[in-house]
Amino acid sequence: MIDEIQETPHAARRCYEATLGERLPRNVPYLGMGSSCFAALALKYQGIAIEAELASEYYDYINTKRKLPLGVLISQSGRSSETLWCRRRFERYIAVVNNEDSPLAKGQNVEKNIFIKAGEEQFTSSKTYINTLIALYNGHGIDVKPAVDLLAASMQAYEHWGRQAAEVIFDLRRQKRLNGVVILGSGPNIATSLMGALGLQESARLAAIGLSAAAYDHGPKEAARDAVVISVEAPGPAFARSRKLLETVRRAGATTFQFYDKEIPEHLTPITHVVPLFYLMHFLALKLGINETFAIGGKVTETKI
Repeated sequence: MIDEIQETPHAARRCYEATLGERLPRNVPYLGMGSSCFAALALKYQGIAIEAELASEYYDYINTKRKLPLGVLISQSGRSSETLWCRRRFERYIAVVNNEDSPLAKGQNVEKNIFIKAGEEQFTSSKTYINTLIALYNGHGIDVKPAVDLLAASMQAYEHWGRQAAEVIFDLRRQKRLNGVVILGSGPNIATSLMGALGLQESARLAAIGLSAAAYDHGPKEAARDAVVISVEAPGPAFARSRKLLETVRRAGATTFQFYDKEIPEHLTPITHVVPLFYLMHFLALKLGINETFAIGGKVTETKI
C-alpha cells in the first residue's frame, strides 16, 4: 500500500492534465458506491448543484422505474454491480472510471468516458479516490492546481503525521483502551471523514466511523471516553465549532488528533487532507500484523440480482 500512497502526487498530476477542460453536468444524479460516492459528496457539500447518491439506494428506492435523460456514474473499477445496474435508469450516462476496458466504460448507452488515469491499485482506494476528486473538480471548472502542487510538496509531512498517529492508536489498542475511532469533517471534508473510516476498516480492520462534526456533536460524542477522535479541519464556517468540540471530547476522555492545513482554501482540502489518513491506515496495519486486505470478499463488490 505504501507504494500506491507515495505514487499519489504523480497520479494526481497525470489526472489533472488528462481531465483539464472536461465538463460535467449539474442538476443530474452522480452515483457510485463507497469512495466513488464519497468523492461526489465533496462537491455536493461545497454547494455544487449535483445529486450525489449511493448507486444501490438510487436503483432500489429513489428511481425504480423511469429513465432520466442523463446521469453521471462513478466507479474506479468500472465493475461495481450497483453502479452498473444504474445504467438502466438513464438514456445516456457519463462514466468517471479508471479502467478503460470495464463494463461501465463500454456500456451501450455511455455518452462519454472521463478516465482518471490512476494506474493499477490493489489496496484501499487512495490514488483512485484522489484522482476521482480531481476529475470531478475539473469537470466543474474548479481550479485544483494549488492542491495538486501541495500534494507534491507535503508528502513527507503527511507521512510523519500518519506514522505518529499509528503509534498512539496502536499503543491504546495494546492497552485495551481503544473504544473505536471517529473521524470528523465538515462541509466537503465530510467526504474525507467517510473515506478515512472506510480505509481504516478495510486496511486495519478497526471499528471506525466517519461523521460530520455537527452530527457528532448531536449525541455520538457521549461515547467519547477511550475513543480516538480525529478532526479533519480547514479554514471555513465550521472551524471554530470543530476546535471547541475536539477540546470537549478530549476533556471527556478521548484521545484526539487534528489535521489542519491553511495553505489552500477549504473546498480544495479533500484532495490533500485524506493523504495523512492513508498513511495512518498503512502504518497501523503494519503494526497490527495485517498483511492481507479484503479478506472477506474482494476489492470490487460484484453482486448478482
